[in-house]
Amino acid sequence: MADAKDPSNAAIADLLDELGDLYELDGAVVHRVLAYRNGAKAVREAPRAVAAMVRAGTVTELPGIGATLEEKLQALLTTGSIPALEKLRGKLPAGLLQITRLPGLGPKRARKLHDALGVDGPVALRDAIAAHRVRELPGFGAKSEERLLAALDAAGDDLAGPERHRLDRALQVGEALVAALREVPGVDRVELAGSARRRADTVKDLDVIATAEDPAALLAAFRSSDLIADVERGGEAGAHGTTQTGIGVDLRVVAPDQFGNLLQHFTGSKAHNVAIREAAVKRGLHVSEYGILDDATGESERFAREEDVYARLGLPWIPPELREDRGELRLTEVPRLVEPGDLRGDLHMHTTASDGTASVREMALAARDRGLEYVAITDHSASHGFGNAVSADRLRELIAEVRAVDDELDGITVLAGSEVNIGTDGALDYPDELLVELDWVVASVHTAFTSDPTRRIVAACEHPLVDVIGHPTGRKLGQRTGYELDLDRVVEAARGSGTFLEINGSPARRDLHDVHARAARDAGVLLCIDSDAHRTETLENTLWGVMTARRAWLTAQDVANTRPWPELRALRKGGR
Repeated sequence: MADAKDPSNAAIADLLDELGDLYELDGAVVHRVLAYRNGAKAVREAPRAVAAMVRAGTVTELPGIGATLEEKLQALLTTGSIPALEKLRGKLPAGLLQITRLPGLGPKRARKLHDALGVDGPVALRDAIAAHRVRELPGFGAKSEERLLAALDAAGDDLAGPERHRLDRALQVGEALVAALREVPGVDRVELAGSARRRADTVKDLDVIATAEDPAALLAAFRSSDLIADVERGGEAGAHGTTQTGIGVDLRVVAPDQFGNLLQHFTGSKAHNVAIREAAVKRGLHVSEYGILDDATGESERFAREEDVYARLGLPWIPPELREDRGELRLTEVPRLVEPGDLRGDLHMHTTASDGTASVREMALAARDRGLEYVAITDHSASHGFGNAVSADRLRELIAEVRAVDDELDGITVLAGSEVNIGTDGALDYPDELLVELDWVVASVHTAFTSDPTRRIVAACEHPLVDVIGHPTGRKLGQRTGYELDLDRVVEAARGSGTFLEINGSPARRDLHDVHARAARDAGVLLCIDSDAHRTETLENTLWGVMTARRAWLTAQDVANTRPWPELRALRKGGR
């Protein structure tokens, strides 16, 4: 555990994020704002104590932490504050920073409200909306007022930000903690439970279940771990602490013969456990974390293995991803859910031609090293809108480059594709005579999110050259909820046209959501699991996509890119 006087990584990252936001509110140049946000990201994702790295002089080993940020972190540890942050706090209203956390607002638009209308916080913003003054500003309008009012209502009085953590960030520290605890002498088993084990999109905290010959030694190792910022409470059978990244952790140490009961109970979900208890009562059984009580005998049974808990209840072992009370208790045989090794191809990735960091050849080689049989290079199209688009002439050059790499490399097929933008009129931003030269076309909404995305995506589905809709709802976990989309209409359009829908594996997206992916599968739509990789390392994003697919009850047959490329190619519209 870190020095009790030191701030946790999460606390340090929050300060750097605040500094970046305040600089942006103050009109600082963009590279300064990005430096603090990148620094905050590096600190937040560091699994071990950043304060200790500052004291040791090694903090600049973290990506995004240079001499300037190191100096500010040294000041924080020495004085308890960052002078530049205190200066900006005194210059800008505290409430102004609060409203930047409203979806769709951000520092630049908040500053516009402040400068034009004197809005300095949530109360003033609500008053300005009530007086219809916001709609008079360029770039806002009546619909903006409606959305901002809805966001204020949803946030209530607390605009401190989300309390949940993305699964990838939670597992990074959770799995490291479990691995460390497994090394403690005398430990028998240590497993993650809770929503992390169910592979939910986000988690509120981490649950760890363990059994050990010497529980005291295990608890001592937990308290002293450099992954843990502080331990708030504990006892002989468990402890509650907070990781350096700000995630709460509950450790429970149980007897070996009770391990299965605790693991099942704390994996959840709550709805799944309630359904189990209600079904068990009809059989004269009472289920709890402590065991299964049989009314007929008055005896309570405890189980070392989770599989035996389910067997005693007359159920097959149910994979954690399915435990959401969505019909899993009616299963007599559990389907073989899709696994990472089932994927043969990845059909959405970017290179240096747009906003990626690796070349076509480098991405293809990295994918081959991961065991893939084919990839589609799908750089952004002509109107992506973020300064990294590919003109029609450049796409023709890129197609030739992809063909050359495909000819050069053995063991992998490299396909020429594009992620084309769906315009506000539903049209694509390349002519059909160019699109027809591509092996794979991803169509996505990247701009004008509020301009009838349902109509636009339906139009893209009906386009004869579109293969798949990329990240269909546009959500980003913890940042935006996604477009206002009629998923039923989109699924129906995909089914009717033979368009695939994507499960985008980026851990910030996982889009489609598992509920929507299951609905698409049930309607007869094939899904693609793609990485949306922007560098070679993020080709592993497909792992998160597979997690979502498993939560959607998908088998390998439900996923298009579990097939060899010739078989998948024959499934394209018109067998193109």
